[in-house]
Amino acid sequence: MNGTPRALNRVLLFIIGIKLLAVGLLLVLLATVPAVATWWHGWAAGVWAGAEDAFRQTRFPGREESWLWIVAGVVLVAIIVAMIAWLSQQGKGRANLLVASEDDSDVDGEVRIGGGVAEQALRAALSERTDLAGASVATYEFRGQPGLRIRIQPRQGVAPHLLAAEVSQLVEALDLVIGQKTPVLVHMVSGARSRFTKAERVR
Repeated sequence: MNGTPRALNRVLLFIIGIKLLAVGLLLVLLATVPAVATWWHGWAAGVWAGAEDAFRQTRFPGREESWLWIVAGVVLVAIIVAMIAWLSQQGKGRANLLVASEDDSDVDGEVRIGGGVAEQALRAALSERTDLAGASVATYEFRGQPGLRIRIQPRQGVAPHLLAAEVSQLVEALDLVIGQKTPVLVHMVSGARSRFTKAERVR
């Protein structure tokens, strides 16, 4: 429900995993297969000689330094900026306001209801239930509209469909209080099996 770029994260993890796997496999082959070690020494020496030749041919006139170092620095800065931008996207989507609308009364202004109001109200109602092992509520922005994500962990033997219906009734009561219908994602987890399976209900 949040704005985390999951598809991009999976692609990056796949690429990094493939590279680490390739490096590990190469290290194993270098340590166990003499022919691979011989090939590596020849290939690495050729690459190093080519790099030295490239730096010699790209020197500034009258100086020993190569302008390739400037290119390398620019590339590193671009990578750092891209990493910062990627990190800033993680977990994005949390919202502070649940309701922000203009007041229809004669007084100019807006009506603002913070997400913490709904979160605390629902957490207080859910904490009194003995059929729940845990519950958490958070406000997220989804497609430009604030919504609630309710994560509940029912105890063993509790009927999930009945619990979901009762949680929906709590949300409907909240809608009546704040005067607005709120999108809700109910996420249920249960014990150790919650690590592998999950049930979700969207309203």
